[in-house]
Order: sequence, then structure tokens, then C-alpha cells
Amino acid sequence: MILGDVLRALLGGLFRGRPRGASSKPAVSGAPAFLPKLSAPEKSKVPSFFFPVFWGTTDDKAVTESMKSVTQKLEGGYYFADNLLTWVRNLSMFDDGPFLEAWKDNVESDSDKAIVWRRYVLACAAYHCVQLEGDFVECGAYTGVGVKTIVDYLGGPAFPKTFWCYDLFEHDVGMANHAMPEHGEGLYARVCEKFMPYPQVQVMRGKIPEVFASGCPERIAYLHIDLNQAPAEIAALEHLFDRMVPGGILILDDYEWAGAYRGQKIAEDAWFDARQYRVMPLPTGQGLVIKR
Repeated sequence: MILGDVLRALLGGLFRGRPRGASSKPAVSGAPAFLPKLSAPEKSKVPSFFFPVFWGTTDDKAVTESMKSVTQKLEGGYYFADNLLTWVRNLSMFDDGPFLEAWKDNVESDSDKAIVWRRYVLACAAYHCVQLEGDFVECGAYTGVGVKTIVDYLGGPAFPKTFWCYDLFEHDVGMANHAMPEHGEGLYARVCEKFMPYPQVQVMRGKIPEVFASGCPERIAYLHIDLNQAPAEIAALEHLFDRMVPGGILILDDYEWAGAYRGQKIAEDAWFDARQYRVMPLPTGQGLVIKR
């Protein structure tokens, strides 16, 4: 009698809280056979980066000359690009060989080069999320350079996730967001052609949120939103955020940018506050949220 009670208690402890049929191992769906390995950096050699592409000034030439003069007086590890000046930093993206290769192979413009730190934030988030259940999503794929950089960093054609890329790929004056240089006829076809060797990348053309009716993942591990306007970004959050898996990462590209983008932060702060979340502002201008 006593022995039977002990056995029942032990067995109950072993199986309590585990759903019927569930594995005892952590669920990891679609994780790649390998993850990119970090290079071993030289302790005495710290990279620097000076690429004067920025906005929000009245005299770009004067700002460039001033920043050039400032960086000449700084220790190694300085960075000036994308409206960000800092120094005595490791600049880890330049010590990550697989990322550097993916980034360089996909740069199509000066803007692509200038936002290398933003791209590395996305790459690091993707490295984490590729090991979770769920698909990858980008709202505001534009030329597809950011998506392809991540895909190439994490296996290229062997990238193990479905990556959903949403965009209208064009612009008209009635839209709340500003136009981008590549918007217009032909952009959608170019992006589709870019991803022809990548069957796991789904290029979805249409306005948000209506385009989600054409296809949308049930579970999301990685979500990047870069729509340059508050109404569309809130609509994307309303439709997608609850589909994110615990531990999934959301990056808001414009969250910490002021000027024309400040309205996005204000709207998103209210949206997340109602759900007991805080957006983590990053010096790159992005915002980060970890789904719980």
C-alpha cells in the first residue's frame, strides 16, 4: 500500500504539467544544421567606421568636415554613420566574418552601407529567432536587401524558415509615409527576381493589413516592422504581435527616430503600454521588444 502510494507520487511528479503527447525536449522547429561562427578578433586591433551618410542637417558638408575633425582626435573604435557618432566601441559587426560577407554581398546603395549597425541588430535578433518555432516576417521589405542579408547570414538557400516579406513596393501622395527612392513600377518584379533562388522567401504585395488575407503565418519567431508611418505599423502589430512565440523578437526600425517618425513612437508607446510592454530604445534608432 505504502509502496504503491510512493510510486504514484513519483510518477505524478515526472509527468505533472507535461501536456499529453508532448516531448520532454525543448521544441525547436526548423533550426539550421549550423549557425554562423564568430571570428576570433585581435585584442589589440579595434575597427573604426566613418561613412558620412545622414539626414536632418542644414549643411551636410559642414557636418561631414566637423565629424572628420572630431574622429581624428578619438581613440580607435569610433563610428560615424546613420546619424550616430560614438567611440571606444568594439563594433562587433566588423568582427563577425559571416555577417560581413552577407552585408557586403547585398549592399546596393550608400544607405545600405550606412545602416550596417541596424543590419547587425537584425542579424543578431535573427540568429536567436532562427532557433525558435515560427516563421520570419518583415513589414516594409522595400528592395529586399535587409531580408536577403539575414537569409544569407543564416544559410543562404539553406535558410530553414519561411520568410514573409510584405510591401506595396510603390507610393502615392495620399500615403502617410514618405516615398523612398526605389518605390515605383518595376520594384516588385525586381524583388521577386532577387528571391527566385530562395523558395522559402514569400514576397507579398499589398497594403497592410489587407495583404495579410493573402497569406500570413500562424506563428512568428522574428518580426521586423519598417513602414515609416504610425497607422500601418499599429495595424501590423494588431494582426501579428499575438502570433509571436514566447522569446520571439520584434524590431521597430523607426521607433527611436524623431522628426518625421516621432508619431510612430508615440502611437506604439500607447499600444504597448496597454499590454504591459516597454519598447527598448536602441542608439541605432530602432526599438526592440521580446515577446513573453
